[in-house]
Amino acid sequence: MNSRLLRLTNAAVIVGFLALPALVQAQISEYQEKQWLDTPAATSHIGNLTGNAHAATEPYRRYCTVCHGELGDGNGESAYWFDTPLFFKPRDFTTAVFKCRSTPTGTLPTDEDIYDSIGRGLDRSNMPPWNTFSAQMRADLVAWIKHYSPRWQTEKPGEPIVIPPEPEVTAERIKAGQDVFNRVQCWKCHGVEGRGNGPSASTLQDDQGRPILPYNFAEGGRFKCGTSDADLYKIFMTGLDGTPMPSFSDNIKPEEAWDLVFFLRTLQPFHTKAKELAKGLNLKPINPNAPPPSQ
Repeated sequence: MNSRLLRLTNAAVIVGFLALPALVQAQISEYQEKQWLDTPAATSHIGNLTGNAHAATEPYRRYCTVCHGELGDGNGESAYWFDTPLFFKPRDFTTAVFKCRSTPTGTLPTDEDIYDSIGRGLDRSNMPPWNTFSAQMRADLVAWIKHYSPRWQTEKPGEPIVIPPEPEVTAERIKAGQDVFNRVQCWKCHGVEGRGNGPSASTLQDDQGRPILPYNFAEGGRFKCGTSDADLYKIFMTGLDGTPMPSFSDNIKPEEAWDLVFFLRTLQPFHTKAKELAKGLNLKPINPNAPPPSQ
């Protein structure tokens, strides 16, 4: 064997050897996931429904694999085309990190949280609302999603936060909400007018180091995790895990969170009572550089 051929052969052997750990890891991951299919964690409970992971095998492959991948790691065939600041890469179920939850930041979502996300979809993403699925199919898919991560084997979902009754919107609450918006520096990402153009907006990244855009209230789209005032309240108090949007549960009180909800509603291009009250207040955009009011 000549020296050149010998070098090529050795190089091929080395490359093949270096590739073995990745191949073995993939095989181990697939093996583990198959084992987790038969654990109690691979079930779901939504009201009177019980979901079973095995029943979701075909629905997942038909509707979900193209984005989320066979191994649930978010690396389906279409994932490459969605990896932009506007349209997020599909969720990696192996990490069990979810944006939309009713549970505190860092904890697992409830089965109902995932069930709702499947039916609602995620606005500003390529995750559509699968509201044509039967309730049982959605419950089965929740169970299937849970079999992908080891976290479900050892952890329980967090305790859902308590959302107090929504108070009556008033001019005083809207003004107080603007003060909260300024104090906790929402403007740094969302901008002083809520247009998603704050000074930090261009630097934001998700937990995978990918660029991500803050929500633009002025364009009037649906929130990532719902449409109601309670949904918006929940976003403040749980955060959107995997994104730069933190939980403010340690920074603002429940009544202040409602004030913030009412103020943010005034930034949207809809005719609402909050919007009408804001006109009467003649609110101006905050000035982050203004000196604090005298005591």
